[in-house]
Amino acid sequence: MPPLSRRQFVTRSVTTVAGSALIGRTSAAPMPPMADLSDSAPLIISTWPFGKPANESALACLKRGGSGLDAIEEGIRLTESDPTNPSVGLAGIPNSEGVVQLDACIMSGPGHRAGGVAALEGFAHPISVARRVMESTPHVLLVGEGARAFAAKNGFERGPKVSPGQKKAWKAWVQQQAEAKRKTDNHDTIAMVALLPDGNVFGGCSTSGRGYKLPGRVGDSPIIGSGLYVDNEVGAAGATGLGENVMRYCGSFLVVEFMRQGLHPQEACIETIRRIARLDPLGFDLAINFIALDKKGRYGAAGTGQGFEYSVTSERSSRVLQSPGLTAKNVGPVGGNVTK
Repeated sequence: MPPLSRRQFVTRSVTTVAGSALIGRTSAAPMPPMADLSDSAPLIISTWPFGKPANESALACLKRGGSGLDAIEEGIRLTESDPTNPSVGLAGIPNSEGVVQLDACIMSGPGHRAGGVAALEGFAHPISVARRVMESTPHVLLVGEGARAFAAKNGFERGPKVSPGQKKAWKAWVQQQAEAKRKTDNHDTIAMVALLPDGNVFGGCSTSGRGYKLPGRVGDSPIIGSGLYVDNEVGAAGATGLGENVMRYCGSFLVVEFMRQGLHPQEACIETIRRIARLDPLGFDLAINFIALDKKGRYGAAGTGQGFEYSVTSERSSRVLQSPGLTAKNVGPVGGNVTK
């Protein structure tokens, strides 16, 4: 059989990989054929099942007449406020010193504007602070003490440096000093992208970062082009997972660039992971995931390993879907042509 082209390979992989990724998963709906991964605007896509209520909050905001930025901010704020979420907002896992440091960014397709904050302590809604950075300063990113002073000066809602439950868990971690006690799988960022009926695209991202990280560690989430990228000519993409493995490759920017070349959003997510796996010594053992949508209302997602669940909301439906999962075994060689 002759070698498959990249597009043929990616299209065929969507069906094969998605099927294998469903093994053992029951909470998400089965992956539809790629041709069905589209909907009319307003269309909102976000990472993880906890993105579903956030999407619905964003859609409600749009129906009330809110802007695209209003919707992104309101949806993500809902997740930031969830006291049970250990990976977003002040209920997130603290750093190794017992302090929660939050990262967030927001981006507007119109005007190609962006704002972000990183290592922000003691404020409940980093997504809102990020928006204020974008709209009221000449900067894109504020970090650490500068971000905290900016948030205080602008009167943003404060909160504890760590929740009581997370403080207790942190103390246990300190006492035991055992690597096995680290919750290294809890870096489940909320990234959200939205297409409005007027064709404009928006996005946002928020996280408490990797559990028990070094103070001052910043991952991909607040970095434009890494955790989030919006291009009003093409579409938008967002990331979740281990930030270091996304930011070294400008992952979300790469997804958007593949869409610019004509790939379906799901193809673009898969091809981005393949590109990174080809370059990285870890191969597919990366713990990275992407969501994307384009200006046509097409959307998709993909992740390493078993993939991940992502949320899709429009006026027709709101549901959680399973993304394709990519491994060396089910994707094959990451360099050159792939034969079957």
